Amino acid sequence: MLAEIITIGDEILIGQIVDTNSVFISKELNKIGVQVYQITSIQDERSHILEAFANAAKKVDIVIVTGGLGPTKDDITKETFCEFLNDQLVEDKMVLQHVKEIYKKFTNNPLPESLNQALVPSKATVLHNKFGSAPGMWMEKENTVFVSLPGIPYEMKNLMKELVLPKITAKFNRPYIYHKTLLTIGMGESEIVKIIHVWADGLPENIKLAYLPSLGRVRLRLSSKGKMKKKVRDAVDDQMEKLHFLLEDIAIGYEDETTLVQQIAKLFIKKEKTLSIVESCTGGKIAEMITAEPGISAFFKGSMVAYSTHIKTSVLGVDEKLIKKYSVVSSEVAGAMAIQSNKVFETDYAISTTGNAGPKKGDADDEVGTVYISIASPSRVFIEKFDFGQPRERVIGKATFKALELLQKEILKN
Repeated sequence: MLAEIITIGDEILIGQIVDTNSVFISKELNKIGVQVYQITSIQDERSHILEAFANAAKKVDIVIVTGGLGPTKDDITKETFCEFLNDQLVEDKMVLQHVKEIYKKFTNNPLPESLNQALVPSKATVLHNKFGSAPGMWMEKENTVFVSLPGIPYEMKNLMKELVLPKITAKFNRPYIYHKTLLTIGMGESEIVKIIHVWADGLPENIKLAYLPSLGRVRLRLSSKGKMKKKVRDAVDDQMEKLHFLLEDIAIGYEDETTLVQQIAKLFIKKEKTLSIVESCTGGKIAEMITAEPGISAFFKGSMVAYSTHIKTSVLGVDEKLIKKYSVVSSEVAGAMAIQSNKVFETDYAISTTGNAGPKKGDADDEVGTVYISIASPSRVFIEKFDFGQPRERVIGKATFKALELLQKEILKN
């Protein structure tokens, strides 16, 4: 069972917006056993859209189209569908009433262009969009289903979950697709390969392994599909258990089940300890990751971005003589920042970062990519020096994950 996702809009092609819709749609289709064969982004241009529709119909069973359903002249998706399906636009009374109710909140005289949202291809099954004026549409041509959805993410997501996925499930017999992903931290992809290559070479043909590296971590995904759900899951789970054993020292859990921050949160809450963070070169990224998870207020007291030397001394309380002697990018200053963080925020544990993220070396003695990370715990203060290379985004990202990794290891020791 194959699907293609087509996103329509010049704003995607010129980089004005990021296509998050395709990510969501892909995940949701995969959950019900529909494999995404291709994702295509095209401009708001009639011949380009017609070509994309024709090509998709030759290759897949389902085509999900987003965008181009607005009331302005550059939104031509509905008209192009009519040409592709040899159809015509007709007014849908329920959609018209819905559009009028929406615009009644703002004006008693909606523009004619706004009311054109009620025009849909006569062969389409209308999918009611309760969060917006542009309806979704379900259409079929020969053996291919075409679904047209608005490009606004929250409108699209509601239509997918409430109407599109149930209709796909009812219409098609689908295989069961199962992915399980192990999260690892602290080791690069090449080192992991050395550890697991014998196991990986012996994987059954129907189970595929994928390495998904990113800053500070590597995800390892096992995938399989088949008609019998239990058989597929058992086979993948059995191999994942072996993989977890091989990587026990760096594995932190499974994707969709846990994150590094969630693991840290459980430890802090269980041990009834508190945390604060002081960041320089990472600029608040560690605190951003921490506070992205719910329930963090149970242990996280606060953070400070002590970016300038003046803030490090006047607000955080780092000794100015220490900075003059060793410079702001040093193990001594990193340790002092962590100690002062515990004092200022009255916490048990603290993370501090100071370094040179680049792109220029500036006044620091250390090269671009140098980062000092310190963890202050109830029992000790330790500092580690890293060279994260370039560019700036890589340095900040790797430093953020490494700081959280060091924090997790430290609280486990205590």
